[in-house]
Amino acid sequence: AELPPPYTAIASPDAGGVPVINCRVCQSLINLDGKLHQHVVKCTVCNEATPIKNPPSGKKYVRCQCNCLLICKDTSRKIGCPRPNCRRIITLGPVMLIPEEQPAQPALPVQPDGTRVVCGHCGNTFLWMELRFNTLAKCPHCKKISSVGSALPRRRCCAYITIGMICIFIGVGLTVGTQDFARRFHATYVSWAVAYLLGLICLIRACYWGAIKVSYPEHSFA
Repeated sequence: AELPPPYTAIASPDAGGVPVINCRVCQSLINLDGKLHQHVVKCTVCNEATPIKNPPSGKKYVRCQCNCLLICKDTSRKIGCPRPNCRRIITLGPVMLIPEEQPAQPALPVQPDGTRVVCGHCGNTFLWMELRFNTLAKCPHCKKISSVGSALPRRRCCAYITIGMICIFIGVGLTVGTQDFARRFHATYVSWAVAYLLGLICLIRACYWGAIKVSYPEHSFA
């Protein structure tokens, strides 16, 4: 799939100065006499087409693996080979081969979309592919979980403390207000236990979020 050489008419000793060009498939000489107005010419040896001019505006050349030369829109992403014995679907994407008549362009380095993050546990830098902060990340070096940014653990810690204190206050209120009722209906003790248990769980979660390590981003590629 290399680029075709620019057309240069040469004189063939056997053709008496008739312009010719090499076939891009079999390298045989193709007589261009009376064909210079065409975009492509057909080889009489292998019967394959060879471009001698740039494609029409908005078009591009693509050669199939069966050597069939195709002309398609320059915005096409998939084309099908028309030959009955081939019918190959050719996918043209960012990694496609350079079209035959296009000048070669140097490949641009692909920059990853993500953020370089300094791990709060081991201090190593790793690439975090989420394009947002306030998330949890697992360091590939130490395999430990940390928060990317401090806003997420701070918010959750405050939220769990608030919910936990509310549950404990509800439990204290139930304990004080339903003591006489609880002596007659022992199931009331279950509501006390549920309120205290929920408050304790929320306070434990608040301690977890308050003590979680925080990893800070270096810079973003995005």
